[in-house]
Amino acid sequence: QGQLVESGGGSVQAGGSLRLSCAASRRTFNRDIMAWFRQAPGKDREFVAAINWSGDRTYYADSVKGRFAISRDNAKNTVYLQMNTLKPEDTAVYYCAAPREFQYGTNWYASASRYDAWGQGTQVTVFS
Repeated sequence: QGQLVESGGGSVQAGGSLRLSCAASRRTFNRDIMAWFRQAPGKDREFVAAINWSGDRTYYADSVKGRFAISRDNAKNTVYLQMNTLKPEDTAVYYCAAPREFQYGTNWYASASRYDAWGQGTQVTVFS
């Protein structure tokens, strides 16, 4: 259900930057929220950032606030994650996600269980 394709991952030295992209089908992209999650080896998938459809509301995990920026281009059905000042602990597979319809509740966007469309993931490796 839904089609999401991430790109832009790679290996970078600590302190460097990467920009991830996620191309979506129009139907998937038109959901209220688009989000990025990440999963490191042996750990649960964790919320990174989310953005609403108009792009005027963004949400971030505390661990990336001030370093990462989420944005979207509705004309291109694409959401981006600009990652700056990368740290080794940012190493993970990064996933783009779109939620099930009609979600609500405090900070619901941070829960992976609220999403039913996922990309295949893109590896980000930060070395010191």
